[in-house]
This record gives sequence, C-alpha cells and structure tokens, in this order.
Amino acid sequence: MGLISAGGYAGIFILMFLESAAIPIPSEIIMPFSGFLASTGRFGFWPAVFTGTLGNIFGSLFLYWIASKWGRQFFYKYGKFIFLSSNDLSRADKWFMTYGTSAVFFGRLLPLIRTYISFPAGFSKMRLEPFVFFTALGALPWTWVFTLIGLKLGENWGDVSKYFRFFDIMIAVIILAAIILHFKKRYNAVNSPNKS
Repeated sequence: MGLISAGGYAGIFILMFLESAAIPIPSEIIMPFSGFLASTGRFGFWPAVFTGTLGNIFGSLFLYWIASKWGRQFFYKYGKFIFLSSNDLSRADKWFMTYGTSAVFFGRLLPLIRTYISFPAGFSKMRLEPFVFFTALGALPWTWVFTLIGLKLGENWGDVSKYFRFFDIMIAVIILAAIILHFKKRYNAVNSPNKS
C-alpha cells in the first residue's frame, strides 16, 4: 500500500478511483489500510472515508461515461481485452434491469456487482443526477465500514501487513500486463497480413 503511505489522501482517491473504474484493486484492502493509518493519527477517519467515497464516485462516473459513449455491444465484444468479463457485465446488466435505478445504490453494496453496475447505467443512459446520488449513497457506507475495520484493528494491523507487499506487487504486475497486452494488440493490428 505504498501509494497510500506516500500519497496520503491522494493515494486513497487514486486507488478507489481505479477500483471503481473496473481495475482489480480491492477496496476491502484499500480502506482498512486507510483506517489503520487513521488509528495512528496519519489520517483523519472521516476525511479518509469521504476521500474513498469521492474516488468511488469519480471512478463510477468514468465507467458510466465510457459505457454511454461506446455502448453495450462494444464492451461485450471487446471487454475481455481490458479484463472485463462478459459474465460479470451480464450479471450487472440483469441486476440493473431487475431493480432499475435503485440497483445503482444496492449494487454498490455488493462485491463485484459494485464495480460493474456503472456499465448498465451508462448503457441505458440513466440520468446523471440520480446516478451520482445513488452511487454516493451506496459508496459511503461501504467505505465507512471498511475504514472502521482498519481503525479498530489499530496496532494489530501488523499481523496482516505482509499481504500489502504482495498487493503492491500485484498492482504493478496488472499494470505491466495491461501495457504489454495493449502494445501486442496494436502490433498485431499493424502487422496483420489482411491489412490493405
């Protein structure tokens, strides 16, 4: 969790933004670690909660925007190239179609669904004001609970700190893999024998 340690509140915002933008970075680790730092006096508890919530909102808005711009078929066809499972998209789609706009609120409280619920909202071009409202309403209790867990763990947080080094390495590997896949795809497109 070097980004949070070095970047402070900006680190929380960036990681929670990425988590809500479908990058596989678990908020279940980001916010408890932030809560732990709050227990040491490094962060304020509520500023950490609100910063994490803002990161969720802006990350969700980013997904909403690209979903509304590029549409459902694009992501079902090409999502696998950017680590988006068609099964996860389908699950979020069904959840949204079943529960309507309230799915944005309830979806934010469920693992996996909470990340992908922005896609069907964008696909259907849900009105922006209720989307932001329900996203904030669902993200706030999520970030509050996990930050509180870290705060209560306090000095016992050291018992799980060994996992953070692995988590930092995992983020670096994911980013590197995404870059390699991107350039490999571009290389194959440029050097395709069918290219006229």
